[in-house]
Amino acid sequence: MASKKVEAKNRSTHMTEANGNVFVDLGFSGSDAIVMQMKIDIHTEIVRIVRSKRMKSRELERLFDEPQPRISELMRGKIAKLSITKLTDYAAKLGIRPKITFERSRAA
Repeated sequence: MASKKVEAKNRSTHMTEANGNVFVDLGFSGSDAIVMQMKIDIHTEIVRIVRSKRMKSRELERLFDEPQPRISELMRGKIAKLSITKLTDYAAKLGIRPKITFERSRAA
């Protein structure tokens, strides 16, 4: 019973309204946050397609012309070192083409 009281005391009661981009909410600058979100969006679609087609690592190695460790990193979401260009290239080889849309920010 005492542990529940301590647990309740340690909970944060401060909440900040979400911006719509988790990277902005985490404090990254506008353009960095946008690029990070774009990379996540492209990666998410790549993984969705690969899983829906039940593609194996060996198939991806040949298709993307990348060694197995790079494929493993890609599939595990380790995309920090990958450029948007490289992710877009992977997407194109899977038969998908990312599309950019624009929207006004709240600050504009």
